[in-house]
Amino acid sequence: MVAPPCRVCPGCGVCLPVVEAYPDGRYNASAECLRLYGDLSADTLMRGRGEFIHQLVVDTYGAQHVGENARPIGVAFALIGLYFACERGYSGRQVQHLHQLLAQRSKTWPRFVPPPRAGALTVLDVLQADPGDARDALLRRWGQSVWTQRGLRSTTAYGRW
Repeated sequence: MVAPPCRVCPGCGVCLPVVEAYPDGRYNASAECLRLYGDLSADTLMRGRGEFIHQLVVDTYGAQHVGENARPIGVAFALIGLYFACERGYSGRQVQHLHQLLAQRSKTWPRFVPPPRAGALTVLDVLQADPGDARDALLRRWGQSVWTQRGLRSTTAYGRW
């Protein structure tokens, strides 16, 4: 039996079966990986929990899949969100509020250069966990793994926000 052809996501390295779709130029991601991001986003948005864990999905995926065409504000907000979630224990609601405050203040954001590998886990790993607490725990580990690879280098290079 021959395995179906797969496409490697340039952002996270996951190899997924090829689908008929086009990647989104805002992310350094395969169309297949972006589809999984959409699935996880739908899952976290539909739950309606008070902590708003969906913000961690947005920030983690955004930081892990930085592309050439990424708007600097998107990368900056992803890194800022991961910093406050991973280092300060902020909830998704708190990070979302912080993003709203920052958007009102600054209009110029630095460009960030992605590291060669951004995190040991991927969106596929998170989706393979059972929905609910197990998936949320793996989502937090994914965010931490991306922050560990991505964020520390960025804050060192660009100073404090």
